[in-house]
Amino acid sequence: MHGFIFGIYPYIALSVLLIGSVARYERDPFTWKSSSSQLLRRKQLILGSVLFHVGVLTIFVGHLVGLLTPLALLEAMHIGHELKQITAVVVGGVAGVMALVGGIMLIWRRLADPRIRASSSTMDIIILSLLLLQLCLGLLTITVSLQNLDGGEMVKFMLWAQAIFMFDANAASYVEDAPLLFELHIVTGLTIFLLFPFSRLVHMLSVPLRYLWRPGFQIVRSRKGAKNHPAE
Repeated sequence: MHGFIFGIYPYIALSVLLIGSVARYERDPFTWKSSSSQLLRRKQLILGSVLFHVGVLTIFVGHLVGLLTPLALLEAMHIGHELKQITAVVVGGVAGVMALVGGIMLIWRRLADPRIRASSSTMDIIILSLLLLQLCLGLLTITVSLQNLDGGEMVKFMLWAQAIFMFDANAASYVEDAPLLFELHIVTGLTIFLLFPFSRLVHMLSVPLRYLWRPGFQIVRSRKGAKNHPAE
C-alpha cells in the first residue's frame, strides 16, 4: 500500500490533472472560470480572498521551488539544509496562517450565506474543505520540522518528489519512515491534484499573459456618456 500511495498514486493524480484539464478546456471552455460570487456579497469576499490567494500562492511556489530544486544546485550555492528548513518553516508558517484565516472566512461565507450557498456546487465545498485540511496539516508539520532543524526530513521529500519526475521506480522508498503528518499532507495534496480538473481551480491555469502585448486601448464610457449614447 505504501508503494502504491507514494509510487503510483502520484502518477495517477498528475495524469488526471494534465489530461483532465486539457479535456475540460477543449470540451467545456465556458466552464473554465472561477465562478466568482463577488456580486452577491462583495465586502465579505475581499479580505478573505486576498489572504487566501496570497497565502496559497506563496505556499505553492515555495513547495515547487523547495521540492524540485536539485540538491547539487543548493550545495553549489552554499545553501545549507538547516537554513532552507528554517526559511521554509518561517515563510510557510506565515503564509499558511494567512491562507487558513482567509480560507475559513471564505468557507464560512459560502456556507452561512443562503444566496452564495445556493450558487455553490458540491465540488466547490469539497475542494475548499480539502484545501483547508491541507493547510491545517501543513501547519501541523511545522511542529515536527522544528524538532529536525538539520533539514534531514526535508531532504527525504525533495528526493521523493524529484524521483517521481525522474520516473524512479524506488521513489516510494525515500519516504518509508516519514512521520504520519507528512504522509497525510502528501496524500491530501495529491488528491487535490486529482480533483483539480473537475473544480473551479482550473482558473489558476488561465494566467492572462496576453494582456501584456494586447494592442490598442480599451474605451470605457461613464454612466452619463452611456445615457447620452443609448445606441452604443
